Amino acid sequence: MGNFGRNPGIHLNSNKHTELANHAWSVADLLRGDYKQSDYGKVILPFTVLRRLECVLEPTRERVTETVAKFAG
Repeated sequence: MGNFGRNPGIHLNSNKHTELANHAWSVADLLRGDYKQSDYGKVILPFTVLRRLECVLEPTRERVTETVAKFAG
């Protein structure tokens, strides 16, 4: 199987890929709790997008916070 993620040194065979996918889905089932499967995406997708934005913007976080404080005070 091809590369996994962005690390070209990691190669997964089909069985390992299936095992990891099944594990991810079982964790998702645990985390979903009382949400219906059809509603889960409506809840988790916004949080996933917010987390991604947080990660992407992390390098500028301190500078932005200082700028906001300068204009707020």
